[in-house]
Amino acid sequence: MPIKTAAIIGAGIAGLTAALALARHGVRAVIFEQAEALTEVGAGLQISPNASRILNTLGVLDALQPVWLEPKEVRLVSGSSLRLIASVPCGSFARERWGSPYGAVHRATLQKALLDAVMTNPLCTLHLGQPIDATNKQALDATIGEEADLIIGADGVWSKVRTLVPDGPSPHFSGNIAWRFTIPEALASRVLDRTSVTAFLGPSAHLVSYPIKENAAFNIVANISGSSASHDWNAAGTKAQREHLLSRFSGWNDNIRTMLEQQEKATFWPLYEASAGRWHNGKDVILIGDAAHAMMPFAAQGAAMAIEDAFELAGMVASRPLIEALDLFEKHRTPRIARLRQRAAFNHFAYHARGPVRMARDLVLSMRPPQSLAADLDWVYGYHAIG
Repeated sequence: MPIKTAAIIGAGIAGLTAALALARHGVRAVIFEQAEALTEVGAGLQISPNASRILNTLGVLDALQPVWLEPKEVRLVSGSSLRLIASVPCGSFARERWGSPYGAVHRATLQKALLDAVMTNPLCTLHLGQPIDATNKQALDATIGEEADLIIGADGVWSKVRTLVPDGPSPHFSGNIAWRFTIPEALASRVLDRTSVTAFLGPSAHLVSYPIKENAAFNIVANISGSSASHDWNAAGTKAQREHLLSRFSGWNDNIRTMLEQQEKATFWPLYEASAGRWHNGKDVILIGDAAHAMMPFAAQGAAMAIEDAFELAGMVASRPLIEALDLFEKHRTPRIARLRQRAAFNHFAYHARGPVRMARDLVLSMRPPQSLAADLDWVYGYHAIG
């Protein structure tokens, strides 16, 4: 029989989306979040058409579109000369080609839109400031007031629910560091494009910039290799770590170098990823989002994959016997996640290329029209999740 009640551990993007998707099928969703309040760390994120299509189905997109930016294009630019290498059109082109918009928005804005929808849905219940030991099923059921048919681990890369899944994934440091910060638009350098997502490329580093319309600011992420495996996110970073950051941007355009030197509030994010492993226990526990498959952000699909996971899991467990649904979900999702991991790894290699490889990259990309580059992304952005 399809399930009636699910306990969701974690109230991030994956958990809140899962609750709304389950409620759409008449399944009660009870969310447990140990934080006293939902204060999403990070800054901006990109919502590609494969994810915005789902948010529209769940009734959330209307709250985002008035405040988000639909970039004119995604641009690849030389970090030293600022020469445009290649671009992929977005805006109206994305709506026409992939059937749904491409938007850039603050992470907190998306989370609030999901939270507002959860709070007004009679089938969704949220418990804040309530850490839950998912291994204690009796206590979990007592809090819910009935037996949970399914436990969904949406608790991120450091998932505790993962311990309930034999042979599950395990987190490990990727060897990459992301430095994140925002700049008020009025103070931003003229080299930052106010209409598009821009990836500045250079040997051993790349920097992504795009406007966050609702904050009148630019979201900036500087990606470099690093040796720190700290678990701490949102940290200021040491003097040595900041010097390492600047050394990776040696030889870049002076405006970009100056921008990095002036960012005293930039935060240091070691990037962790999850190894391959089982996502469910064959009975009543399933992992989604970063808990199942945390990956590098170099394809800008982390949030989108969490949204896809949540939506497709809900459709499967609401229409099939639970064990069959869990197995089908894992078999259905893992090839797509694996392919996106490969895409992210390729982007990382290409973005950080040097010497002859960099010259070959630039030549090949410059010869391809934007529509041709867009076609390479049809399998990502044109994906229609099953729900």
